[in-house]
Amino acid sequence: MDYFRTLDDNDPVLVHSPLLRATRLTLQYTVDHGSIPLTPSKAFKRVFVHWAAEHFDWPDMGYDELFSVNKVLNEYDFPPLELLHFLLIELKLGRHYKGQFKVTKRGADLLTTPSQLLNTLVSFYLMNMDHSSYSRSGDHAVGNWDVWLNVLNVEAENGGTERELYEVFYGKLDDVPMAWRATSAFYACVLRPLCWAGLLTAQHTQAAKRSEAAYFKTPLWAAWLQLDTDDSVSPAQRH
Repeated sequence: MDYFRTLDDNDPVLVHSPLLRATRLTLQYTVDHGSIPLTPSKAFKRVFVHWAAEHFDWPDMGYDELFSVNKVLNEYDFPPLELLHFLLIELKLGRHYKGQFKVTKRGADLLTTPSQLLNTLVSFYLMNMDHSSYSRSGDHAVGNWDVWLNVLNVEAENGGTERELYEVFYGKLDDVPMAWRATSAFYACVLRPLCWAGLLTAQHTQAAKRSEAAYFKTPLWAAWLQLDTDDSVSPAQRH
């Protein structure tokens, strides 16, 4: 099933996607500067990593948060940028050439059409990445995107914590040994990708633990996704 609509390039809901925003900023920076210098290991050099940390405005990984635990930032210290670098090369929106990262013609074309960039890069990130590699345990969450999206379409309408949403899919955690591994896999494989894509947002106080955050659908969810359970959500809720 094709879950994704094609939106208008000026649709205000596009601002809800951190990954789309970071992609556009990176491509535009590369166009403006001609290239981004790479380290010998083909990572972005620190000068750009620091710029990205300041300008991406990434949820829970802003400039101050990142530098509170790092004196300097390498690409691997800023996981969203490391992911984005991979996606740009994988989707041939950028390439490495003589120690520099350069935008391809495809990347330059998609920079001018944000909705197509969303459907190309962000949907690929959701549907084609092995998100388990980003979990603490390396475990996969049991299920698939058809189930996760259609159930969350209803269950996340009024918000839910990581544990509450996990239990909707998999049952009570009270007697599950090493329950943290199960919830960690669910977070890494389902909740975090949806947040990075901009379909969910995590609401919590600054001092709260990640597990205490409540997850809600953003306006991008209803505008971009077309799901079998849409009829179970009232028109007022969808908009």
